Amino acid sequence: MPRDPNAKLRVAAAGDLHCRVDEAGRFRQFLRHVNQVADVLLLCGDLTDRGTLAEGRVLAEDLADLRIPCAAVLGNHDYEHGQNKEISAELSKVGVQCLDGDHCVLEKVLGVAGVKGFVGGFGNATLQAVGEPQTKAFVQEAVSESLKLEAALGQLATPWKVVILHYAPVVSTCEGENPFVYPFLGTSRLMGAIDRYGADAVFHGHAHFGTREGRTDKGIPVYNVAMPLLKRHTPDQRFVVIEL
Repeated sequence: MPRDPNAKLRVAAAGDLHCRVDEAGRFRQFLRHVNQVADVLLLCGDLTDRGTLAEGRVLAEDLADLRIPCAAVLGNHDYEHGQNKEISAELSKVGVQCLDGDHCVLEKVLGVAGVKGFVGGFGNATLQAVGEPQTKAFVQEAVSESLKLEAALGQLATPWKVVILHYAPVVSTCEGENPFVYPFLGTSRLMGAIDRYGADAVFHGHAHFGTREGRTDKGIPVYNVAMPLLKRHTPDQRFVVIEL
């Protein structure tokens, strides 16, 4: 499908909502604002605080107010109690498409490839699969997430395509965090998949004290949309909106 050079699509993105069971209604104002200024919403993991189904239900009740299409990935907190599938199912009841190495198309023109991602470090400091079996299994998880993202991106043939992750694919959006925790904030293995297949933009969360914007080696814009980060910089708008 060719891209209409005159068409515009407003994409909102946020991550790290960390919804708790005692927070019913907390995101209603957030969603009213998103409904007014965006055409689609992307959610980048840690949607719940402790990964319980009860938290997922509270969040789903708020997300029922959303009037635009929505896609999401889960984050590490959403896996905490092993109820990640139940949380995804609850969110799907209110129209949120939860992605895990797959893709969806929103508004007929925006292809979204989504995967949680994993950790492992960046560039020359990327952990390699040598030594103990435990280390090799750790690295393999990052490789597997990258391959899942690659497969999802390879299926997109839409005018616009974006990537949603929880973990960071570039180190530049982690800057501001303690450098000792960089290896646990993401991995550039994810960037490899993005640069191979291309995208108009990438969104991630997880790095609460990081930097709002960065780029892949090939210049693809990357946005850190963790709510705690956005709260410090734009307290009246805890999501990012870009226009494609």
